[in-house]
Parts: sequence; C-alpha cells; structure tokens
Amino acid sequence: MITRDEAYELLKKYNKEEFHLHHGRMVEGTMRYFAEKLGYAHEIEFWGIVGLLHDIDFEMWPEEHCRKAPELLREAGVDEDMIHAVVSHGYGLCVDVKPEHEMEKVLFACDELTGLIGAAALMRPSKSVQDMELKSLKKKFKDKRFAAGCDREVIVEGAEMLGWDLDELLNQTLEAMKTCEEPQ
Repeated sequence: MITRDEAYELLKKYNKEEFHLHHGRMVEGTMRYFAEKLGYAHEIEFWGIVGLLHDIDFEMWPEEHCRKAPELLREAGVDEDMIHAVVSHGYGLCVDVKPEHEMEKVLFACDELTGLIGAAALMRPSKSVQDMELKSLKKKFKDKRFAAGCDREVIVEGAEMLGWDLDELLNQTLEAMKTCEEPQ
C-alpha cells in the first residue's frame, strides 16, 4: 500500500492550490476519525489515505473528476481497492461507481459536508470549528445560498446510505473536524 507521505506527494503533484491541499488533509483527518469511531482502527491508514487522495484529479481535470483519478493512481502503483474507494465518492455526479464499503459511504457523505463546515468556520469570529455547535451548522446547512457549491442532496443521500439521520452525520462530521483542524 502507498504510504501517507507518498500519497501526500502524489496529491501535491497534481494539486498546487493550498485550498485543495487543505481540503485533502481535512477529509483525511475526518476519515481517520470515522475509522476509529466505527471500529475500523486497523484500517485507519487506508481510510486516511483515501480521504487524502479523493480529489487528486479535481484541480487539473475538473471536467474529468473521478474519471482521470484511476489513471493517475494506477501510474503511482495504487491498488484497485483504494482506486475504487477514491472514485466512489463521485457516485451519481460524475461516475457510476457505487460506494459499497462503509468507508466509501462515509467518504461520499463527508466530502461535501467538510466543505460546508469549513466555509461555516470561516464566517465565525474564531475562524474555527472548535467553538461551532450543531445548531449553528444546521442553520448554515438549511441556507441554500450559503456555500451554494456544497451539494446538500449528496450530504442527505450519504446519511441515508449510512443509515444515519442527518443530524447524526452533521454532528459526527463536525466532531471529526474538531480533531484535525489546522491552526489558522
């Protein structure tokens, strides 16, 4: 399996903007949190690396998102299980690779949500998720004009895939992000 350091170098090869690198690190941390929380601590590296690499092709090939990734990952020697996991987060949007494993469902549900939570944090005086509460996040989630690029339907569908109610997904992802937030 590719190491975390190798994965980060691979991400940086195709992503130059700090925004995209930061998003990859936040999704990585969120996935690591969920691996631990959901009883997959033995797979924490796999979950984290999938989170880190999930948008490997987005910056350079946004129109081929999740379709260019397999080629880039195969060239780097990444195994097919990881490729499937990375690509499955684009299910229904840009590919028809369905999330099957619980980890893939978590990634599908949390990718858009980490963006929404990150945007909400930037609006706070603290610029942090550390003092954000579920009530505040729900208010931002309901405001369709706020972070309009974050697809709420994908978030809701992700919660349903996991068999969770929306509040549980929002709260758990917020808690996950509190564990991996980078200092401003």
